[in-house]
This record gives sequence, C-alpha cells and structure tokens, in this order.
Amino acid sequence: MADSTSPLLKADCDQFSDSESEPKTPLIHNIPPPTSLDSVIEKITQNSGFAQFMQAILVSLSSLFDGQQSFISVFSDAQPTWHCTDTSDNSTWCSSTSNVCQMSSSAWAWDRSASASIISDFNLQCSPSIISGLPASSFFFGCLLGGFILATLADSSLGRKNLLFLSCFIMSVSALITSFSTNVWIYSALRFVSGFGRVSIGGCALVLSTEMMSRKWRDRVGIIGFLCFTLGFLSLPAIAYVNKDSSWRSLYLWTSIPGIVYCAMIFFFVRESPKWLLTQGRKGEALAILERFGEANNNINMSSSTLFLYSRFSLVEDEENSGAVVDVFASLRNLFNKRWALRRVMTLMVLGVGAGMIYYGMPLGVGSLGFNTYVSVTINALSEIPSYALTFIIIGSWNRRTLLLLFSLISGIGSIMCVVVSFKWKALQIGFEMLSFFCGNVAFAVLMIYTLELFPTSVRNSATSMVRQASVLGATISPMLISAGRNNGGVLSYGVFGVVIMASGLFVLYLPETRGETLCDTMEEQERKENAINQHGGV
Repeated sequence: MADSTSPLLKADCDQFSDSESEPKTPLIHNIPPPTSLDSVIEKITQNSGFAQFMQAILVSLSSLFDGQQSFISVFSDAQPTWHCTDTSDNSTWCSSTSNVCQMSSSAWAWDRSASASIISDFNLQCSPSIISGLPASSFFFGCLLGGFILATLADSSLGRKNLLFLSCFIMSVSALITSFSTNVWIYSALRFVSGFGRVSIGGCALVLSTEMMSRKWRDRVGIIGFLCFTLGFLSLPAIAYVNKDSSWRSLYLWTSIPGIVYCAMIFFFVRESPKWLLTQGRKGEALAILERFGEANNNINMSSSTLFLYSRFSLVEDEENSGAVVDVFASLRNLFNKRWALRRVMTLMVLGVGAGMIYYGMPLGVGSLGFNTYVSVTINALSEIPSYALTFIIIGSWNRRTLLLLFSLISGIGSIMCVVVSFKWKALQIGFEMLSFFCGNVAFAVLMIYTLELFPTSVRNSATSMVRQASVLGATISPMLISAGRNNGGVLSYGVFGVVIMASGLFVLYLPETRGETLCDTMEEQERKENAINQHGGV
C-alpha cells in the first residue's frame, strides 16, 4: 500500500491504490489519471455548463411544491372568524368574546363560507384540540416515519432520481385526493401519506443537484433548493388570498396538479447522479452521463474506455456481487456501525433539532403575535429570500463551523428578545422574530450543505435525511410549544426556541471543517482520509 503519511492524502480521498500490484494507468492526452470519483467528475464538470445548471434548477424545483404542502395547513386548517347574528331569541346573549359552543347555532355565523376551512367544513369548532390538530400532527408523524423508511432507498436500490420522483408523486397525488376528503379522519390519513412522501424531497434534491456540479459551484447550487422552498412558501398567501371566498379544497387543487405535471418532468428530463451510478456498478449509464456533461462543457473529449481508465481506481469490483440482493438498510448500518460516522450524524441531528424549531416553528407561530395572518406569513416568507442570497454569497468563503455557530447564536438571541419585548413593544417583537427567522434560515441552509460534505457518496443521502428528520422532530415539538406559550408572553415558545438553537449550535465545535474539501465515495475512503489528516495534525 502507498505510504499513509504521504501529503497527497490531504488532497484526495482515494490516493490509496496498490501501486505494486496494480499496473499503472497510461497517460492519455498527457493528462495524469485522477484517482477518485470526485476527481474524475471534477475533470469533466469543472466548467459546469448550461446543461448541468438546468438539471440542478429542475431538480431543485421539487422544493417549491414541498414548501407548499409543508405550510398549506396554515390556511386550510385555520381557525375561521365568526360574527353574531340577529335572532328572535332575546335570551341568547352574543359578543365577540363568547364561546360559540355555548350558544345557539342561530346566534352566530361564520364570516366566510363554511367550506373556507376544515374547521368549519367538518364542524370541528367545538371538538377537542387533539382532533382539530390531528391533521397537522399526522403530517409531521408521516414525515418522521417516511424519513426512516424512504431515506435509505436513495443510497441503495432506487437512487436519487427515482426516489425524488416517487416522493413527489406520493405527495402530489395524495394532496389531490385530499381535496375530496369528506371528514377529518380521511383528511388526516391523507395528510399522513403526504408527509410520508414529501420528507425525502429536500434531501434527494440537495444531494442530486450538488453531485452533478463541480466543486466550485457545489455549495452555491445547494442554495437553489432552499430558495425554491421559499418560493413555494411565499406562493401560499397569494393562492389562499385569491381563493379566500372558495373552499379550502381549491388550495389543494392549485398546488397538487402542477406538482403532478412536475413529476412527469422529473421522469423524462432529470438524469441520475453519475457518482451514485458508479458506486452501484452501473458504469455504462454513469459514463454516458459524464461524457454528455464533458461534451456540453467543451472540457474533455473522452471515450467511454478513457473515462473507465480515469475512474477505475475508485471503483469497487462489482461483477461478483451483481446478482446479490440489495440491502436497503446497509447505508444506515454503516452510519451507526462506524464510530466516527455515528458521532457526526448524532451531532448534526442535535443541530437539526434546534434549526428545525426555528425554521418550522416561527412560521407556524407567527399568527400568535397578533398580526394579520396573510401579511405575517408573507413577511416571513420574504425574509427567506435575502437569507439565502446571503448564504449564497458567503458560503464559498466562510468556514461552515463559523457560519453555523454565528447564525445559531444570533437566531437564539433574536428569539429570546421576542419574549423580552412582548409585553411592551409589539412592533419590535415582529422585528426580532424576523431577525431570528432570518438567521435560522441561514443556519439551516449551511447545516444541510455541511452535512452532505461530511459523508461519502455511499451514505450521503441517508445522513442528509437523518439530519432532516431531526429538524422535523423540532418542527413536531414546535406547535405544542407555541400553544403553551400563548398565555405567558412566549416564554415557553420563543424562549425555548432561542435556548435550544443556541445550545445546539455549540455542538458544531465537535465537527471537522469541510470547506473546499474533496468529497469521498465510500466509507473506507473517508476513514483513510480522516486517518491521514489526523496523522498530519489536522482536525
């Protein structure tokens, strides 16, 4: 084996071929052969042409529909307003502070059509909170379960593209069927299915879009998906306002049908990640995609045989395993069996819980601040755009650890200040809420990019999904905290949000820095790289 103390180990993940037993690959066109998949793809994609950017944008558009379905309940499940009506029963007393459940049905009426919200449509106004909140809880529970079941398929049998298609299809079709729900039980069950499907979209889109790009654009391209999620979130107030006099069912029709059309675009126009194809032994498909990218970039004109010579050192011989049954949970076992991988994924999941509380909790709880719901949701959604623009600008030049720690601390301070000023300065409170949400968005985006850089191709999607699962856990806890904090100035909601994200942000100090690092392809390569760096005094 090559000397493990060689300084070349710092630059590449796979400088470890057996030079004595393996014949040296001849130089082709006087270009020395790279020795890792990342180097191969970097050679071909380093100019990142129009075709790759279009692929990345098309893949990232899935997050737009994800954003719509994630927050559609803000409007479809909203508590509708009502007013008193004239009644011949003089004994009936009615005011804006009355409880409609204690009055005659003839003494009051909804301000809008009864079909505007599921609360009025399904007559849930007097139901226990556990029933009226069941659809939202079902959605997030579906996210939790779907993440554990579907996430590993992107690293094993289905791949990035097929899982992205499957997830979008499940989410969009279930949203379409949801519009025909006849009671809260069917509605909740379909929301569960929607959450089950959508949870893998963000991770698949992030991994697939970045694995197509060169190292120069990899981190910046990852921001596109977050921006698309914001556009989906931002489109909801507009769609809801246009349909304010229509049924809540219209919201699901307006968001699900375009989503189904988009699924067809994924199926016919999106290409699989060549890195994943190579690690699965599907060399012909991978090399065809790489050749197409290379030709489109006018970068390297290589035949399939040449590309094979360039990538041969980092490929595991797969012919003998071609008939083996695919172990869909192998990637998860690799994450938990390797001590360094387990330490990383658990640390990132702690960060994910804190970031998820802010990222999902703030939009869900902004209505409790006393502002117009349409305006509040729009302001929060608009604040995401500059946050991702800032991330796009600084992600290439700032260390990941520094960014995560800094913006987690600022977000936590802003959230705690929402509690401090809540009793005196309501206008200032919404300002601190926006500051906290803005910085929380930056921290969440950096966290996801950081995660995909910390793990090799063979487990990258599973690791990313685990971190997203942790953020969903934070989102699941958020509604309960928001409800508990309404009567104490937000101490149990915004106060807890702030403390949790600040405390979780400190865990980033236990992780290595990855800015500008070469991505590895297998767990073995990652381990050899880490050992080599440690021997040279690295982090």
